[in-house]
Amino acid sequence: MKTNEGGLDRVLRIVAGLVLLGLTLNGNIGAWGWIGVVPLATGALGMCPLYTLLGLNTCPVQRKS
Repeated sequence: MKTNEGGLDRVLRIVAGLVLLGLTLNGNIGAWGWIGVVPLATGALGMCPLYTLLGLNTCPVQRKS
């Protein structure tokens, strides 16, 4: 698995995931808030399968050809 998320991207995903999960557990939003697991997991792993499919990469590290 290659990293395809940069530092800021990862932090934003983790924060968004935690906010969604927190709001769900608090009862402020419905069950759809459990979708926060996805950005939390992708942010923690540093790899987004959708980015791979779309050919995106926000990681600043240069790839070797």
